Amino acid sequence: MLRIVLPLATMLALGACALPPPPQTASLPADAVIGAGDPLRSAVANTSFAFSSQSLLAGRPAQAARAVAQMEWLAVEMPTNPRLTSVSPSIIGQMTAARAEWRAALGIAPDTEAQPVINSLYAAARALGTGEANAVAASALDSAVFPRGGQATLTRLAALPSLPLTNSAAVTASETIRERDATASRRL
Repeated sequence: MLRIVLPLATMLALGACALPPPPQTASLPADAVIGAGDPLRSAVANTSFAFSSQSLLAGRPAQAARAVAQMEWLAVEMPTNPRLTSVSPSIIGQMTAARAEWRAALGIAPDTEAQPVINSLYAAARALGTGEANAVAASALDSAVFPRGGQATLTRLAALPSLPLTNSAAVTASETIRERDATASRRL
């Protein structure tokens, strides 16, 4: 009996190790899409514009925080969104590379879950948008997510470096949505 149970237990343990982790999920806050009905379209439109030129976000840390938060959400949303099952797998690779780029620029650890990043960036953007002191916005940036500290992260958001991979992923996401819409309208 022990001869049967031991190999069976070993196979079960190894089989459990082979299962992939469940896909990451995240959501945007309610104020992320005010006036827009579809968070996916809104995030794609906003990010493809925001990252199209480095000068558009220069000196605008609140807008930069929202744009990075939306890209963070897109990186999680695009691979799992059921409306995007027919999109090219290349967008997933682009989003992964872009995510590494903006996370490196802001000092976010690669293994950090998306939701705390999104929540912190939106909280900081809200504080900046209501005219709160930078200290309030800086304190909204969780030090577990932004180990360089809130003030250093705000400074970096106000002067983001060139993020060519992020721009490319945002443009590809926009093209993907346009192509999906064109294909869907031809089916009607």
